[in-house]
Amino acid sequence: MGGGIGGLSATLNLLQAGFDVQVYEQAPAIGEIGAGIQISPNASRLLIRLGLKPALDRVGVRPRAVHQRRWDDGRTLQRAPLGPEVETTFGAPYYHFHRGDLADLLGAAVPVERLHVGHKLVDIEQAGERVVARFENGVRAEADLVVGADGIRSRVRHVLFGPEKPRFTGCVAWRGLVPAERVHHLGIEVASHNWMGPDGHVVHYWVAAGRFMNVVCVTERGTWTDESWISRGEVADALARYAGWHGTVRGLIAAFPETFVWALHDRLPLPRWSAGRVTLLGDACHPMLPFMAQGAAQSIEDGATLAAVLVAMPNDVPAALARYEALRKPRATRLQEASAANRTRFHLLDGPAQAKRDAAMANSGDRSIANIGWLYMHDAGVV
Repeated sequence: MGGGIGGLSATLNLLQAGFDVQVYEQAPAIGEIGAGIQISPNASRLLIRLGLKPALDRVGVRPRAVHQRRWDDGRTLQRAPLGPEVETTFGAPYYHFHRGDLADLLGAAVPVERLHVGHKLVDIEQAGERVVARFENGVRAEADLVVGADGIRSRVRHVLFGPEKPRFTGCVAWRGLVPAERVHHLGIEVASHNWMGPDGHVVHYWVAAGRFMNVVCVTERGTWTDESWISRGEVADALARYAGWHGTVRGLIAAFPETFVWALHDRLPLPRWSAGRVTLLGDACHPMLPFMAQGAAQSIEDGATLAAVLVAMPNDVPAALARYEALRKPRATRLQEASAANRTRFHLLDGPAQAKRDAAMANSGDRSIANIGWLYMHDAGVV
């Protein structure tokens, strides 16, 4: 269930492995809202394996580096490669995409007869070796296995494990998608930029083949609590919050044609992801704060691992799902924890802790090739 990036990439992996797959999406069309998304080598190698490299190269941007800087004077705290050095070391490129572009190319790769939009899930029933999904429009779909790739507000998770209240983290974000011509005068390098400051940080990078700059401004102690990605905000509010920040940051915010504001929530870790012949994937089972840029990448990894274990254990679906969870849960949990830790690290007030962080970044660099290898080298399709 779900025609987002995780669900579509899982579908392509399962189809490539020879399984009969149908996608049920509640929205009226396949696509993604939002703006930028980062796909690191641990995920891009899996998409390339699906034959998608020409499409990825057409709409993606390959950043040269990740550049982390101080909020006020712009001083470099850490700069690590993301370009040819990363591709040579890990065998796959690092990409930036507009979320809609990535969803569109994944959807285009799925045979149209397997995509069913406008199907809102109501309930799931399991009986023996079959699962029946019932939808609001009256359709019933029967299968050997149901995968809930239906996002952070997952209906499948609700059906399996009961209602769950999201937890507001206290962080609020403004996002903007800025046409390139509005910010050419700022001379911004093709890289992933992260400005760290007191109680907030700002990330920006080029997307849509360089036609737009994706900008996300995160602040602590926000009062907005709506989790929606499509709630309009005020550019003036974002500018006021980042008063005193570097001119590049303020120049980007001032160039917003419009801004959307959303409150960052998380969920308690699930003790398990599967029940019988139903399992979860991506944000439905391991939502994470966006501070490791791994949410989409981990959902793509999930789909590759799920297909691999089903190939290895085709006659025992519950056992295959247990294996899938055993392989994926520790890694996803590690990244959930790392993302939460980065929230603290990115938002330190100026003082001793901030100085210690800056020194550590300068001396070893958590994003250096040596230190990031555990993340980028992983091949989720090999089990």
